[in-house]
Amino acid sequence: MLVLAPSLPPQQILYPDFEKNGIQVFMKRDDLLHPIVSGNKWRKLKYVIEDAALNNKTHLVSFGGAYSNHLLALAAASASYGFKTTAFIRGEPVQNHMLGLCRTFGMQLHFVSRSAYLNKYQLYEDFASKNESTYFIDEGGRGVLAAKGCEEILHGTTGYTHVVCAVGTGTTLAGLTKAAAEFNMKAEGICVLKGAEDMIHEVELLVGEKATIHHQFHRGGYAKTDEELWRFIRLFAQKTGILLDQVYTAKMMMGLAMLIEQGYYPPNSRILAIHTGGLLGVLSEFGNT
Repeated sequence: MLVLAPSLPPQQILYPDFEKNGIQVFMKRDDLLHPIVSGNKWRKLKYVIEDAALNNKTHLVSFGGAYSNHLLALAAASASYGFKTTAFIRGEPVQNHMLGLCRTFGMQLHFVSRSAYLNKYQLYEDFASKNESTYFIDEGGRGVLAAKGCEEILHGTTGYTHVVCAVGTGTTLAGLTKAAAEFNMKAEGICVLKGAEDMIHEVELLVGEKATIHHQFHRGGYAKTDEELWRFIRLFAQKTGILLDQVYTAKMMMGLAMLIEQGYYPPNSRILAIHTGGLLGVLSEFGNT
């Protein structure tokens, strides 16, 4: 059974770019929950794994790219609970530390063309027709059960006016949006994908609540980086002792700093940023920084 670290109280972020108009920024360190299954990865998998067990499924099947934090988290969590795992990987066969760790935890990998990957449900149906014990988990773990798990990020959290997270599939924001309504907070997402303006409809459909997503901070698109982003990651680490990943949390915090500078947040706002983990993925880029 997966053992998680106790949830720590939010940490105040003392960083010059956030100190304006009496605004205070705090960070909920969900990256510290587990060294592999950290952040929103466990939140999204918790009820999915429970549902698979209740339905007597023993083989979890999911999807992702070659550096997917979701797949690695799934492989590690599934090993803890005794599930077999299989993943369909988008693109040509490659080797890297993320996929190597997936294999170490027992995950079977199938590389498929990008065109075939577009029809994930067909890939799953073809595979499941020979494996009746399988259970489908969408890319990134997205879905209603995943959003339910993400609601719990805010359990026991009060005294904040806003909660902010990075947005990839929109599932974490969906859960936060529903929970924030109960805690008198406003939930906002900073999208890391380019051209994903329609995602807001998916988020609102998941939880039946109005959502807010900022789309101007993706810095070129998913997993796209530049020297300015890396400079922010380095300075943030040096000033706070907190490491951000280049795909999600760095863009979130950099976007948050820009919103504060632009006067978007009312004076004296208390903002809670969610660190959603995914730090193992940053290791692939350190040689380029």
